[in-house]
Amino acid sequence: MIGTLNALVDLVEDLDAADLDVAAFAREHGTTEYHLRRMFSTLAGMPLSEYVRRRRMTLAAADLVAGAPDLLEVAVRYGYGSVEAFGRAFRSVHESAPADVRRDGGPLRTQPLLRFRLSVEGSTPMHVTVVDRPEMILIGHAAQVPLIHTGVNPHIQAHIAGIAPEEHVRLKALSSAEPAGILAITGDIEPDAPEGTLLTYLHGVAVAPGAVPPDDLDTLRVDAGMWAVFASSGPFPETLQNLWAATATEWFPSNPWRMRPGPSIVRYLEFTETHATCELWLPVERG
Repeated sequence: MIGTLNALVDLVEDLDAADLDVAAFAREHGTTEYHLRRMFSTLAGMPLSEYVRRRRMTLAAADLVAGAPDLLEVAVRYGYGSVEAFGRAFRSVHESAPADVRRDGGPLRTQPLLRFRLSVEGSTPMHVTVVDRPEMILIGHAAQVPLIHTGVNPHIQAHIAGIAPEEHVRLKALSSAEPAGILAITGDIEPDAPEGTLLTYLHGVAVAPGAVPPDDLDTLRVDAGMWAVFASSGPFPETLQNLWAATATEWFPSNPWRMRPGPSIVRYLEFTETHATCELWLPVERG
């Protein structure tokens, strides 16, 4: 996977953004677009689309500083059909207009060329079980919240705080399938969505396939398939977020599995404001 990601970075350098066929590239390298975008986003700290835009605008700025006379020619070279669209993308990266940079030489915010490397230290112990589960029926209270990569998500906190204590007891009593107990479920999000993108967060439980969900609860059905279940225990939320990163840097590159579309599930076994013992459930398939 590390070699595939570096080949993708090289492809970004060689092609216009409009010609970057990620799905075809993934097929040629024996993986899926979903898994490739998910791994790139996790390891690079930004979506692939954002990296492409930053690199294109970095190279475009170099052309302008070197004296390229025709803005439309530069725009087309980097995948934009008009000077206006190119100008918006350029300002979003450099916070300066193309004409100003061509005249003054800056200021510029450049994106260096990425290069992925695999650490072989094994510094993060990975306690994982791969299980085959039938269709999951997840029920609970859902909310649309923005994606936040680091630290506690206050929007999720507010959503959970707004659920009455007796409702937590009711949900726990409704749990009748694995993973058991109260679950934190994240879904409806693209594999390389940028921070701030809205996602669906469901605070709920899993119920048996034959169960009839109560009308007042939100329902999410998840296809049958394989799941990688990672155990985690330590300071919250740092340990869980570090585990997320370690799945991309250590586990997936060294195991014959890849991510498949589906929600991520966190099952809390013990939880306080500063410490959590939990399981991270990720939908996977054979690579």
